[in-house]
Amino acid sequence: MKPIICVGHAALDYVYRIEAFPPAPTKVRSLEHLESGGGMAANAAATIARLGGEVELWSRTGGDSAGERIHKFLQADGVDTQFVRTFEHARSSTSAVIVDRAGERLIVGERDHAMPMDASWLPLARIAGAAAVLSDLRWVEGTREAFIEARAQGVPTLLDADLGGGGMLAEFLCLADYAIFSGPALDAFAPALDERGQLARVLAAGVRHAGVTRGAGGYSWLSQSGAAGHQPAFAVEIVDTTGAGDAFHGAFAWALANGRPPAECARIAAAAAALKCRRLGARAGLPTRAELDEFLAARVD
Repeated sequence: MKPIICVGHAALDYVYRIEAFPPAPTKVRSLEHLESGGGMAANAAATIARLGGEVELWSRTGGDSAGERIHKFLQADGVDTQFVRTFEHARSSTSAVIVDRAGERLIVGERDHAMPMDASWLPLARIAGAAAVLSDLRWVEGTREAFIEARAQGVPTLLDADLGGGGMLAEFLCLADYAIFSGPALDAFAPALDERGQLARVLAAGVRHAGVTRGAGGYSWLSQSGAAGHQPAFAVEIVDTTGAGDAFHGAFAWALANGRPPAECARIAAAAAALKCRRLGARAGLPTRAELDEFLAARVD
């Protein structure tokens, strides 16, 4: 199988589970704590690897202890990190993730604004041999170079459109084949429209497939062919929703690379996202291929 290339953010998460979010600032005792790999593109890459796919992460870290841990977590997850570049005088991204008993979370992230943005070192020739290119748009320069090359080589591109894309979305929607928005990001991109109108506006920007994840509300999509669909979310006992969207994007890209049609990609991605939510942290609950297949087999319509 050809590799999938993920471009974007890698981080180190410090995750704390608490009983409930307090109504006012105070001291709260942690019920559980762990250190985990994080970052949207990195989590998507870990999802692909856990499902048995070949995947490369193109990203940047600082030359600090957090960066060393980020690399170790990725390698343990089976992600090819040869193109995760270390910049010795930069700081790696870290996040404090606070999760309550219901699985809802508060994330406080820190990214080094002095991190070099230059993407001239990326091995763009590798894209011709890739099955797909996925980006979280957290590294604009890297995404631009990779998506332009992917378009030239006829390699499908998938954009994880979350809050923070802002005015850059229009440029990258022109280069994306699949654009999967979070609910808040789609509402910000096309306010005052119903969901179908919002997705139609995304299609008008040039993508082949426009979709939106809405947590327990499931996944809805619209395609240039006129096909539309909705994949309900799978019910599971939720421990932590952190990284569920990243797992969805990674599993969707994996299924797409395996030649699955959009409806099947959506079902696989929804299952991977649900299974991820069973455990604390962005990656501990990511399913293997066998776990995914067993889960879906037990839920045949």
